[in-house]
Amino acid sequence: MDNRTVIYPGTFDPITNGHVDLVERASRLFDRVVVAIAFNEKKTPLFTLEERVELCAAAVQGIDNVEVKGFSNLLTDFAKSEGARCVLRGLRAVADFEYEFQLANMNRAIYPEFESLFLTPSEHLSYISSSLVREIAALQGDVSPFVPPVVSEALELKFRDA
Repeated sequence: MDNRTVIYPGTFDPITNGHVDLVERASRLFDRVVVAIAFNEKKTPLFTLEERVELCAAAVQGIDNVEVKGFSNLLTDFAKSEGARCVLRGLRAVADFEYEFQLANMNRAIYPEFESLFLTPSEHLSYISSSLVREIAALQGDVSPFVPPVVSEALELKFRDA
């Protein structure tokens, strides 16, 4: 097991500048960062898993020690398959903490060596969420301040024909 690998899981529908901020910061703390895109059909994502993987990979392409992979199994099983004992989770507000705390404890119950690391996004990005970005884009609003250019373009295309 590599203690210098961290998994950063999420639906990333779509990846935002807040997500990229956390990836960049994690890349300075760990030798290897795996952005793990969850299949998660319960959330009925706007983008397919393949599209989300492509968008995330494009958004973080300049960071050498970052990989982007899709997964559809338990996070703890995915982490083991990647040789990781640590998961990165972002906390934007106090409201996120209760759910993340419960998730961290459940993951540790399943995989006792698995640790959760929480980072907050930079202050100027703390209000950005994928769901708000999707809502703005669906109403033909400008999302370019909130997402990487490749994501802004993909959202424009997605909603152009809607």
